[in-house]
Amino acid sequence: MYFCILAYPHMTKLIFALFFFLVSFISQGQRKWVLEKTGNGINVYSSDVPGAAYKAVKVEASFTGTYSKLIAVLSDVSQFSKWIYHSKANSVVQKNSPLDFIYHTETVLPWPMSNRDVVIHMRINTDSLPKFITITGTSMPKRIAKKSGLVRVNHYSARWKVSMPTPQTISIYYELELNPAGNIPGWMANSFVSKGPFETFSNLAKKLKE
Repeated sequence: MYFCILAYPHMTKLIFALFFFLVSFISQGQRKWVLEKTGNGINVYSSDVPGAAYKAVKVEASFTGTYSKLIAVLSDVSQFSKWIYHSKANSVVQKNSPLDFIYHTETVLPWPMSNRDVVIHMRINTDSLPKFITITGTSMPKRIAKKSGLVRVNHYSARWKVSMPTPQTISIYYELELNPAGNIPGWMANSFVSKGPFETFSNLAKKLKE
């Protein structure tokens, strides 16, 4: 088996692709999503995460927009605080390409809790155009030194699948798993599970019309 993989590297890619597809498929099949909030073409769901105190979030949204406009908005890190819920400061840490970059973001939490920060590697994959694009965001907690007064988020995993059912409409499927770290009780974090995503995607819809 090892000889075959080494002799045919293209088979290695195929095997890994099939493996991750199956893992993703099984994981989604086991999720029980509960609708938390709906409106303005946006549906926000939550689901328990096995072994974790915090819920996963799913957003299904459809509104006016295009691939190019969405990519432009997601690539403009310095403007994130204008549309992402409770986002305070954002900066690029490393830019591998216009569609592959690492950035640092700080999120405001109400007193007496400390603000959170996370380092995220975002990849925008356009290989499947014009059918769809995929986007992933994964945390890199050790990529830069921790900042005084902030609690570093160690686990952040987001994925998008975006299609265009019409020439001026985008359809978004988004999933997020996030552990806010620190001493925030799970029940308190989960109480905001619908508000943050709903506000963020509502603001995104407005940005896409600018």
